[in-house]
Amino acid sequence: MAKRLQRSTTDRSGQEQTLAGAIAVVAGATRGAGRGIARALAEAGAKVYCTGRSVRGNPSPYGRPETVEETAEMISAAGGLAVALRVDHTVEAEVEALFQRVDRECGRLDVLVNSIAGEDPSLSQWGSFWEADLAKAEAALRQSLLSHIITAKHAAPYLIRNGRGLIVEVTESDQLGAGGNPVAQTVKLALKGLALNMAAELRPHGVAAVSITPGFLRSETMLEHFGVTERNWSEGGKKDRNFLESESPLFVGRAVAALAGDPSTLERSGQLFSSWEVGREYKLTDADGRRPDWGAIDIDFSGLPPQLVELMRTGAEIQLRWLGELAQRTKRFLDQLARPMAVTSRRTRVD
Repeated sequence: MAKRLQRSTTDRSGQEQTLAGAIAVVAGATRGAGRGIARALAEAGAKVYCTGRSVRGNPSPYGRPETVEETAEMISAAGGLAVALRVDHTVEAEVEALFQRVDRECGRLDVLVNSIAGEDPSLSQWGSFWEADLAKAEAALRQSLLSHIITAKHAAPYLIRNGRGLIVEVTESDQLGAGGNPVAQTVKLALKGLALNMAAELRPHGVAAVSITPGFLRSETMLEHFGVTERNWSEGGKKDRNFLESESPLFVGRAVAALAGDPSTLERSGQLFSSWEVGREYKLTDADGRRPDWGAIDIDFSGLPPQLVELMRTGAEIQLRWLGELAQRTKRFLDQLARPMAVTSRRTRVD
């Protein structure tokens, strides 16, 4: 029988600890959304294993200064529980050893968040697919996509044994695709599909899988781009008014924590969520008390080249038609599946 989580309490900041007693692994907790999610899960009462490749003495391959130890120290300073571990999630033996250690030390796993390689520089390049530089494409796919599959594979048996739990795939945009080069677009679409496919297999075991996108994320890299800090971030709105509706990584983290702490999430397993929609539903606030809502603003596209705006419009129109046709085909398929089930039911009653 799965162990029950402890009764909900509140932490010293006043946040409700809906995950008191839970055990979480945040893969890719070094920076950006991953760091914010790790902090929010701990804020909600979970013990969080923060994993990634960037540790002191072995800096990020991306040339960034953040480390998983720094994330764990932020959590500890706020009164939470965290363990920092160096794990290369493209190496299956290291991932397997990670979950063996979590099981050995805690005897359970409740939440896995896959936020690996969300800021891989190779995914930030833009361009048409026929002009793309694919020299590092295989490495990017391994780091940004295969790593997620490897990690989910080795987490799933522990969640299944627990009889409950959640896998979260962190992606970009609340539509089918997202911008960038063809490798980036493939990764972002695949992560949404990965959660969708896992959901069907995990549902009989009481485990949910979802994907989630932040809004305009004020990651460490983005703050540097705008020449601001988290204290004076709104100054960045002078360069881009869209930035005024941005969110800190903690906001998408609180969205993940809300979903993880809600038993009804299993009913919506497989769905693509956004931080702003979850924020509305659960009345979440960011670290500064705001409730950013990227989905509610009138986005200013005036700073983009007209050709890019037209490309996005065309892509959205095609996607809408694609989804409409897919919905009709899926309904027909469900009808076909229902027929043999009805026949089997009638035969059972006769027998």
